Parts: sequence; C-alpha cells; structure tokens
Amino acid sequence: MEVVGLLCVLAAVLTWAFLCVWDSAERMRTSEQACLLRSGSRTLLVIAHPDDEAMFFAPTVLGLTRLKHRVSLLCFSAGNYYNQGEIRKKELLQSCDVLGIPPSRVMIIDDSDFPDDPGVQWNTEGVANILLQHVEVNDINLVVTFDAGGVSGHSNHIALYTAVRALHSEGKFPKGCSVLTLQSVNVLRKYLSLLDLLWSLLNTQDVLFVLTSEEVAQAKRAMYCHGSQLLWFRRLYILFSRYMRINSLHFL
Repeated sequence: MEVVGLLCVLAAVLTWAFLCVWDSAERMRTSEQACLLRSGSRTLLVIAHPDDEAMFFAPTVLGLTRLKHRVSLLCFSAGNYYNQGEIRKKELLQSCDVLGIPPSRVMIIDDSDFPDDPGVQWNTEGVANILLQHVEVNDINLVVTFDAGGVSGHSNHIALYTAVRALHSEGKFPKGCSVLTLQSVNVLRKYLSLLDLLWSLLNTQDVLFVLTSEEVAQAKRAMYCHGSQLLWFRRLYILFSRYMRINSLHFL
C-alpha cells in the first residue's frame, strides 16, 4: 500500500510539472496556430449527428474561438436513429449556444438521404454537393471534420471525410479554403483523458488544441445538453475521453 501511495504521489507531481511546462508551450503553439489558421477565419464544422460537436470537437470549437474564428456548424442528420430527431435538434442548438455558436450559424439537414444509421452508406456525391454549396454561399475558408477513421468508426462520420477528401483532391473547394481533419486514436489513448497529452505532443499533428480547466467545464456543459443521449457509458466517456479535452488535427 505504501508503494502504491508513493507511486500516486509521484504521478501527481509529474503531472503537475508537465502541466506547468505545457502552459508555456501551449501559448507558443497557439501563436503558431494563429498564424497558420489565420485569425478571424470563417470556419465550418461538419458533423454527422447532434452531439458530435461536443463529444468529439469541443476542444477544436473552443480553440478556434480563442483564435477569433467565426465558427458555423453543418450537421448532416437530425440523429433520428431512435426516433428522437426533434429532441436532438433542440439539444444541438442548446449545446452550440454553450460552445459559442449561435443558432443563426447552425444548419441541420433532416433528409432521408442521410439517415442516422451506421448500416447505411451515405452517397458521397450527395454529401459533397451540399457541403460545397454551403462553403461557397457562406464564404468559408476553413472546413473541419472527421478523418478516415471517423474517431468512433461510425460509417456516417467516415462518409463526411470521404466527401471532403473527394472535393479536396478534385480541387473543387474555393481558392484559399483549407481542410482540417480530427485525428482518430486507438482505444487506449481515447480514454486516457489528459494523460494522452504526452502522446499527443510526441506524435505528429498539424494543430493541437488543449482545453483549460474552465473550458473543459464548458465542454461538459455542452455535452450535458444532450440529455437524450446521456446513458451510463456516455457519462463515463465525458469523464475519461481525451476528446473532451484534447483535439489533434491534420490538414489535407
């Protein structure tokens, strides 16, 4: 027991020291990001379901807000898998409000062509056409979405990446419009919470957002807006997932 106690104390001291170092490093990294991401950019977050914005992208949304980006959100379904679509639309708007995205900048596509269903493959061209139209109409210069792993492996998440990748590779995005994709990590890293920060720093990424304690509380409030989805395992997710505190992203 004494050995366990000493190890716990040692871990706490190391974590505290690491966070002190991170505080100074994060400011430098944020300065680099501000140059790379162009402060004041018009950013579009593209998600598949209500709650993706809080469950996976809260660090990105709040990090971009720090950089004074004008963040909009495009959600490709109402999350109607369990016939809760109308409830989930309202929850999404509440969550976005907590994260600083006003209702006027939230677009929810409630279309039978894009059902909330991991067993249905969304049409790439259909997703791409809607996305591109939204980018052009709103003069978007940064698109943020999932990577090829979709974080959770959900086919709807992956469909968004496939469409964005197609638009990017075919040169269809407007000139000056960049694309950032959220890095998927293995299950062990996914549930290490802040302890994954060391791995995140050691691994290559183009952009890294890490939330402060106050921002973590804000992200949790956003997630709690999705009351219809707060089953026991999602409550554990809120406590332990690194995506509630850390986002590492790559440019296409």
